[in-house]
Amino acid sequence: MSTQGKSRWLALAVVCTGSLMNVLDTTIVGVALPMIRHDLGFSQDSLSWVVNAYLLAFGGFLLLGGRLGDLFGHRRMFAAAIGVFTLASLACGLAQGQAMLLAARAVQGIGGAVASAAALSLVVSLFPEPRERAKAMGVYGMASAGGGSIGVVLGGILTGLLSWHWIFLVNVPIGVAVLFASLRLLPAGAPRTSGVRLDVAGAVLVTAAVMAAVYGIVSAGQAGWTSTRTLGTLGGAVVLLVAFAVVEARVSTPLMPLRLLCNRNLTAASVAGVLWSAGMFACFFSTTLYLQSVLGYSALRTGLAFLPMNLIMSALSAGAAAKLVARLGVKPPLVTGLLLAAAGLALLGRAPVGGHFATDVLPGAVLLGVGAGTALAPLLLAATSNVRADEAGMASGMANTSFMLGGALGLAVLANLASSRTSHLLAAGAGNLSALTGGYHAAFLGGAACAALAALLCACWLRLSPARAGSAATVSAEPELTAVP
Repeated sequence: MSTQGKSRWLALAVVCTGSLMNVLDTTIVGVALPMIRHDLGFSQDSLSWVVNAYLLAFGGFLLLGGRLGDLFGHRRMFAAAIGVFTLASLACGLAQGQAMLLAARAVQGIGGAVASAAALSLVVSLFPEPRERAKAMGVYGMASAGGGSIGVVLGGILTGLLSWHWIFLVNVPIGVAVLFASLRLLPAGAPRTSGVRLDVAGAVLVTAAVMAAVYGIVSAGQAGWTSTRTLGTLGGAVVLLVAFAVVEARVSTPLMPLRLLCNRNLTAASVAGVLWSAGMFACFFSTTLYLQSVLGYSALRTGLAFLPMNLIMSALSAGAAAKLVARLGVKPPLVTGLLLAAAGLALLGRAPVGGHFATDVLPGAVLLGVGAGTALAPLLLAATSNVRADEAGMASGMANTSFMLGGALGLAVLANLASSRTSHLLAAGAGNLSALTGGYHAAFLGGAACAALAALLCACWLRLSPARAGSAATVSAEPELTAVP
């Protein structure tokens, strides 16, 4: 390990800042969408692609990005990806038309995917000792958990005080700083290209499969889940995944060794990540719309309303979660955190039409912040447990892909659920605000069910013995696999 002591924590700060930028960009545009629609002339249907273009590219390139980091060095890929993300952010901020903005958002997604996959692998490599890794994962979890809510807060502030262009331009100085700091502080590592070939066929198949799946999910809200387009796209994704599995079983250097699917903890954490992410996206989506459409909040006030949840989430992820893992192991804080998040979402599901922030929104938001801040670091630790160092990028890519797919799936399904409930209430004679509120209630309760199911799955499926519970993220002990790739 080439970095020691304080320098490792400085390196972690660089990685977390890059990860924060990527996560933040999935939600920062939310409160700015009405202004973007007005300035660039988007229709209501096409406006969703300002978000979907990012999600589509991000999801499609996560697994490939993880493997590229394993093969060519995580620092190299992290720095390159941050450079791409920064340039794309500049293009987004300067966009004067729909095509330029959507294309730049897609490039942002590619850079964000590769950087995210490399980031978690760098954390695993920088901190091989279990207790320190738990603390590092807590800090990384703070960036990941806080990024979504910080995006809503920052998006509201920048849009309200400046313009929507600044939600992208703010990334430029931060990205440049992260790029130069990564080259100076992160361990270079030796690329593993000698005698290793990139599985091009597997890369093309899995990227196309994930992009098809994400496209089918995010467009289902417009086309309908039973439409020919949705069923055809999702069916195509399944066919591509089957073809990918066949290729991976036959090639000598697979993009994703199929044995990773037999890693019980990685699989459990990935499935739980899908469910938990769906619940979190339900929170961001429904709370933002409830505050603006029902309570009449401005974009700035909406952003600030997320601040208590964000501060609680960040504080717990950075400190208490690591201590809980060290004392109790991974499973107890993970399950407890998910149950608290479910309770918070359920509490938000009772907010009335004439609600007040302090009594009807804040209590649920606080519970959700406590639950998310407690659960995320243990979830990341579970996902990276028992994974060889030379496959850490692939494992982190799988975990990140599950979070992204869960967010896209949750947003599509729960938004559709909210819309259907609202339409049903309107048809039954309810007022507009009552119908909207009833729809948001359905989305909140659906998110609560997802979080509760994730808790049940982790309680029953994760297998971490008491002796190893506090060191769940320990990688294989072979000396040749402990160096930073």
